Amino acid sequence: MTTTQLFDLSGKTALITGGSRGLGLQIAEALGDAGARLVISSRKSADLETAKAHLQGRGITVDYVVADNSKDADVLRLADETIAQLGKVDILVNNAGATWGAPAEDHPIEAWDKVMNLNVRALFLLSQQIAKRSMIPNRYGRILNLASTAGLRGSANVIAYNTSKGAVVNFTRGLAADWGPHGITVNALAPGMFPSKMTAGTFKEKGVDYFANAVPLRRVGDDQDLKGAALLFVSDAGKHITGQTLAIDGGLTAV
Repeated sequence: MTTTQLFDLSGKTALITGGSRGLGLQIAEALGDAGARLVISSRKSADLETAKAHLQGRGITVDYVVADNSKDADVLRLADETIAQLGKVDILVNNAGATWGAPAEDHPIEAWDKVMNLNVRALFLLSQQIAKRSMIPNRYGRILNLASTAGLRGSANVIAYNTSKGAVVNFTRGLAADWGPHGITVNALAPGMFPSKMTAGTFKEKGVDYFANAVPLRRVGDDQDLKGAALLFVSDAGKHITGQTLAIDGGLTAV
């Protein structure tokens, strides 16, 4: 097999949550460009329509399911509809997530529950459903979780987000141990600062240079920087890698 063939996803199917914009759309581009057939999901049909047209413009075969992953019923329906559309799910990208900014001493418990439910509980429930219905019976699967450098080092005033992303790191390790015997790899990406809806307010408040100057490479992430790592973890090129979290952060966590 050539190196190019190792990264080829022709004939593979993938579900990407939060796939209508930002980091999820970037990963959708990478997997679709490599030949995978996609289903993307998010809460808003208009965003999904726009993303679908964009991906189809790149020659990618894609459909979508509207789902709010903070609701168990929507997660179960997302699994149902995705498997109905694709027949099987070879690759699951758990990208949908939320944050909440507040000092720890004043952090609302309802906001804590919202962040933890979407960032941790929903990952478990969807991964469980996809594995039981498709990956375990087929003895093949690639699960890619989106963690964050906030789960590796912590940031002020986002205690629930920090905690949830730290949980994703160890969730990735635990799931890799559980499902490795079924031919399923489970890995995570931990992005640093990337432009997105989640970071827009922070970038506006402090400026891009503030974050760029804090990392060795003196830049923030762009709309290409997750693609290579994502493709490694979900393709045959990464078939002997599991339980790992890779920081994509310009060197932030290295210093």
